[in-house]
Amino acid sequence: MAGFMETLREQRWDDHRFYHHSRINQSLHFISAISFLVAYGMLFYDPPMAALIAWIIGMLTRQSGHFFFEPKGYDHANQVTHEHKEEVKVGYNLFRKVILMGIWAFLPLVVILDPTVGGLLAPYEGWVGFARHVGTIWLALGVAGVLFRMVQLFFIQDVKAGVVWVTKILTDPFHDIMIYHKAPLALMRGELIDPEIASHRPH
Repeated sequence: MAGFMETLREQRWDDHRFYHHSRINQSLHFISAISFLVAYGMLFYDPPMAALIAWIIGMLTRQSGHFFFEPKGYDHANQVTHEHKEEVKVGYNLFRKVILMGIWAFLPLVVILDPTVGGLLAPYEGWVGFARHVGTIWLALGVAGVLFRMVQLFFIQDVKAGVVWVTKILTDPFHDIMIYHKAPLALMRGELIDPEIASHRPH
């Protein structure tokens, strides 16, 4: 258990210091985390709606922060290149995220072309039914995306790394609220980059 927790702290720390320099990105992660907690709560009684909230609000805000606001040049705080960070990323780096988000954007078209999604779902009625079908297959995509990367990590690194990463992903909303809740205030003060990115280690 001690080794598990240390690996979890290491993955969280690397994620923070490598990929969350921008106060805008941090603020978007804070918003994303709140929406994911709402989705977690809804998952128990309305899974399709939970998936819609998680993907449309949670994932779009989260990934917009990474793609549009996070610096992509040389990382002077950690003395590594952007290319190096992409290479050592444990979870989904930007290239893998492009593939994942591309599939996500394509799936509603699948529902339009085949309302039963290959016979897996009953035909939908109206826009609400369409949205719920999309939410259902987006939920399946989220589960598949996490499991796929976990199994990859089993082979690329080891079983512990994969299980720890899944634990990190599932608990990220709680952790992000804890470490990024002050980011919006810092951003309002005009602070675009976290000045302490390389001088403190969040727990």
